Amino acid sequence: EHIYTGNGVSELIQLSMNALLDNGDEILIPSPDYPLWTACATLAGGHPVHYLCDEQADWYPDLEDMESKITSATKALVIINPNNPTGSVYPCEVLEGIVEVARRHQLMIFADEIYDRLCMDGYEHVSIASLAPDLPCVTFSGLSKSHMIAGYRIGWMVLSGNQRCMSDFIMGVNMLSNMRLCSNVPAQSIVQTALGGHQSVNDYIRPGGRVYEQRNFVYEALNKIDGISVVKPRAAFYIFPKMDVKKFNITDDEQFALDLLHEKKILITRGGGFNWAEPDHFRIVYLPRMEVLKESLEDLADFFDHYHQS
Repeated sequence: EHIYTGNGVSELIQLSMNALLDNGDEILIPSPDYPLWTACATLAGGHPVHYLCDEQADWYPDLEDMESKITSATKALVIINPNNPTGSVYPCEVLEGIVEVARRHQLMIFADEIYDRLCMDGYEHVSIASLAPDLPCVTFSGLSKSHMIAGYRIGWMVLSGNQRCMSDFIMGVNMLSNMRLCSNVPAQSIVQTALGGHQSVNDYIRPGGRVYEQRNFVYEALNKIDGISVVKPRAAFYIFPKMDVKKFNITDDEQFALDLLHEKKILITRGGGFNWAEPDHFRIVYLPRMEVLKESLEDLADFFDHYHQS
């Protein structure tokens, strides 16, 4: 009961924002974020308010900044853990701090946990709902990332905690779910099998595994580039390096992304694409094969060796 399948988590995020938000309602979303959250909140008539994640603290949410942005219009807060685009994994003490903020201000918690099976280096994922049995929580996950079947489109959300507090939300979710009739039926049939037995993803994220080794290679290669610094990701497929904007004279990260694309035929996503306010970050997806990553990082190093934004 209170488990909903969807055509990927993306559909369920949109469905949830439509069920929750009235015009002018506010929802706290991390910066940097997975931009679908901001888009869906806006489409639903809500106002996304971005709290900062702190690069100096392994990209954990800044709880003081989070709490300072709560108003009488705030209905909920979103966390993305493990995080896209930073690869951060939040420890229990950070999650407990977020729960306390939500509890003080009577907020719903939306937890995007699609990368929960992709933690490396001994880090373990803890679901925030397990720490908040008294609060209304909505937890999202699926098979797209952990089972490498993004195109198959199967995700789910679990409603837990205080059901009375979210009775109107549940009614909205049920209404919208019925309007779309059902989620992908063939994909639903594989969930039980996929979640049981041997988890092949574990072979990717341990030493010698493809994702693990490619993460290490990209992290080390970026650190060798003068003017680039980066926090080592602990999960997922992403790394979010920082550029020395003074060294490269970068004032427009979209222009930087276009310059890199035109000169080196390398496509990255600029930091602003994740609602990061400064023009000093970009995201790399380290899923391409090692030979592609090696060629790309060599080209990237060559690009930064002479780049100066005009």
